[in-house]
Amino acid sequence: MPNIEPTTAEQQKCVEKAIKVKNPLLYLGELQYQYNTENYTFYCRTKADMNSKDLKWAFKLAETNVSQFYKELKLGWQPKVKQTSLNKNWARYLVAKFKDTPVAYAMFRFDMDYGNSVIYCYEMQIETAYRRKGLGKFMMETLENCAKHWQLEKVILTVLNNNINAMSFFKTIGYILDDSSPDVLEKAEYKILSKCTL
Repeated sequence: MPNIEPTTAEQQKCVEKAIKVKNPLLYLGELQYQYNTENYTFYCRTKADMNSKDLKWAFKLAETNVSQFYKELKLGWQPKVKQTSLNKNWARYLVAKFKDTPVAYAMFRFDMDYGNSVIYCYEMQIETAYRRKGLGKFMMETLENCAKHWQLEKVILTVLNNNINAMSFFKTIGYILDDSSPDVLEKAEYKILSKCTL
């Protein structure tokens, strides 16, 4: 039997259905990850339900992790722009905690992108001391499973060209250049990567 592609209208309905749910990961129950003897717990909240302390931490972590990459490029680091983007009403946060302290987060949204239903991951930030423990991979797999659950076609994200470690990480876990990524002639400072989930 031929594989029938969902129509744009059907995809839009899937996106709208996911948007309406306060916690789109509730179906997973209590989300946990273990690395050796370290136990991590997670929460998923809308921006409106995030406490101000965790939002400030998220901005500070983004500034610590990526500001130098923006500064190296003609884009420059614009803290007010970044702070505004982290405070969008549509933003969802998946936050990892270790001993009740936040150590990593992914900021994402449900959206239509070039005719595809997607989870767009805008930020994936991990505190330096908690890297290389599989935490980032686990969080991205959680977003991928979320996309599958809500019948969305892919997870998509943007990576700066000079952020070699991030580019390598996402490619290692199966992300490829998306059709919507700027071509060589456009001379963009970033690439758009994606992973199909349907």
